[in-house]
Amino acid sequence: MSLTMAAIWAVTGTAAGTAAGLALRGEVVRLSVPAGQPLETSCGACAAPLPDQVALRCHACSRWLGPPLALELTTAAVVSLLLLRFGGQPFVGAFAYLAVIGVALTQVDVAVQRLPDRLTLPAYPALLVLLASAAVAQDEWGAFARAVLGALAIGASYLILAIASGGQLGGGDVKLAGLTGLVLGWLSWHTLIAGACAGFALAGLISAVLLITRRISRRDPISFGPYLLAGALLAVLAA
Repeated sequence: MSLTMAAIWAVTGTAAGTAAGLALRGEVVRLSVPAGQPLETSCGACAAPLPDQVALRCHACSRWLGPPLALELTTAAVVSLLLLRFGGQPFVGAFAYLAVIGVALTQVDVAVQRLPDRLTLPAYPALLVLLASAAVAQDEWGAFARAVLGALAIGASYLILAIASGGQLGGGDVKLAGLTGLVLGWLSWHTLIAGACAGFALAGLISAVLLITRRISRRDPISFGPYLLAGALLAVLAA
């Protein structure tokens, strides 16, 4: 890729990622509540209703809605990396879509340790349509079939682990694993396996560091979604 094309993809990814992150900020704030609780509807500082339109701050007290710029900057960075790696490929739209949803899910999971169905379930038909469109454009039906099989394989594996773990892995992790299986499987079986292993490796390594530094205890629950997504991203970029 030439420097000019790289710059174009980087700028495009930054702009698209920033806009997507901004558009999802309100939804992330609404979903950042414990499981079983109603969606957040008011500002945590002044109790004013959350704005219906895209906004960074509360209209009443000007308090930031969520961590300042974290969602926008992270989404911009991840989408830019994907466009720099796969810019011009028909399937990059599916990868970028999951990246945007993944950043939003990461923020919710870190905040309240849940991966809401409101974000994960609609992503399945969206990714299938985007990957099917890429398969038509590239005549890559083999890759599409591998993506579907990869989603089923990794989803079933995580379901077994969730049952065996006694609640350490939740239903949200299983659903998210299936989504990552779609994009990882599109690339190759090797990428699928590498992404799945990388997620567990990252979780184990960072958890060990946190235990050693006494930031967490062995009884503290761990948000696994961010590790699952980070492992998938590393595998995709290295594919």
